[in-house]
Amino acid sequence: MEILSSQNSRVKEWAALLEKKHRDKQGKYIIEGIHLVKEALTAKADIECICYDLEKGIPSELSEVSAGGLDVEWIGVSAAVIGKCSDTLSPQPVFAVVHKGNPSPDGLLKIPNGLVVVLDGVQDPGNVGTIIRSADAVGADGVIVGRGCADIYGPKVIRSTMGSLFHLPVVPCDLKEILPQAKEQGIRLAGTSLQASGNCFTYDFTGAVWLLFGSEAKGLSEEVRELMDDGLLIPMHGQAESLNVAMAASVLLYEALRQRCYN
Repeated sequence: MEILSSQNSRVKEWAALLEKKHRDKQGKYIIEGIHLVKEALTAKADIECICYDLEKGIPSELSEVSAGGLDVEWIGVSAAVIGKCSDTLSPQPVFAVVHKGNPSPDGLLKIPNGLVVVLDGVQDPGNVGTIIRSADAVGADGVIVGRGCADIYGPKVIRSTMGSLFHLPVVPCDLKEILPQAKEQGIRLAGTSLQASGNCFTYDFTGAVWLLFGSEAKGLSEEVRELMDDGLLIPMHGQAESLNVAMAASVLLYEALRQRCYN
């Protein structure tokens, strides 16, 4: 199938997915570039269609992955169509439309000694994406995204995850509901705190623990802070006042990995 006009009704629907309200309404989102589309294919994500630059043809890397018999619609499109559906100044020659799905946090509550990241009002898309990527890198069991965070299906978040969005559960959730449930299951809720007496290198990360990270400007919300069991200090020997939230998350996640796998 070919679509050359950027005024085509399907193209207008795809382009609308660059805005959150339309992603929510349609239950879909766009991923751009060979790497992300390949990750989605490999993960057998619910892909509606893959659009490629008709002049350049289907990228060979994707042809190899798609040979597994997935039922995906391939559509050759013009450069004008790609430009209309892209969030970047230099669009890549392929994009895909993916259904969101409806992930549930219930499974994360039942994982023995689970390691889960919880985001509370983290608004910067790059930080949200990087934290998801770090969680994937250490083998965490999932990421729970509370209200007030950047949309995990936004183009900047997806680019920052580098495909990790397809590797582990990333679940939008009401923290006021899920965190009390976690505590009832005996899961420890830990987060960074400048007032903490214990530092992250003496804390026991080997049991079931969920790591809480708050907004760049205000930290954890009062409601979430009240539910937190353990405050952790990240030692700093230099003159920096604090760490970026994505860096702080990576420090704690890698300490958890060290304790769990390299101690």
